[in-house]
Amino acid sequence: MTDKPADLPPVDLPPTAASLPIAMIRAREKLMLPIREMLQASGLTEQQWRILRVLEEYGAQDATQLAERSSLLMPSQTRIVQNLSEKGLVTRQTNPADRRRQVVTITAKGRQILVDNAEEARAIAAQVREALGEDKVRQLLALLDDIVRM
Repeated sequence: MTDKPADLPPVDLPPTAASLPIAMIRAREKLMLPIREMLQASGLTEQQWRILRVLEEYGAQDATQLAERSSLLMPSQTRIVQNLSEKGLVTRQTNPADRRRQVVTITAKGRQILVDNAEEARAIAAQVREALGEDKVRQLLALLDDIVRM
């Protein structure tokens, strides 16, 4: 137990159990645990996995757009893409329309990692859907989308 200095006003915050940001972090960690375990065998981090997934879904794209779609800060995305490039999982080329920008593309080797892990990733997602139910999953996705658009 900590001592509370008498000369400071009380901290009037909701309990952490009622904090939306903390609850979202706890939920994220619970959801990511089996995904992290899956990725260990491939030698990938969850951020690298996200980048490969986004590139597979949207195709070659500008690094700025990739960072946004991958929910990564640009400096982190740059470092992660460099690492993926060194592993031969993505390529980076100068954008011919704007030589200051780079276009990132997934390679066949990068796609193979997605193919190799797709069945397990689908099984993990199915476990979540089974535990929560399809309606709750749809509602949760809609609510999270609302938060993103705030």
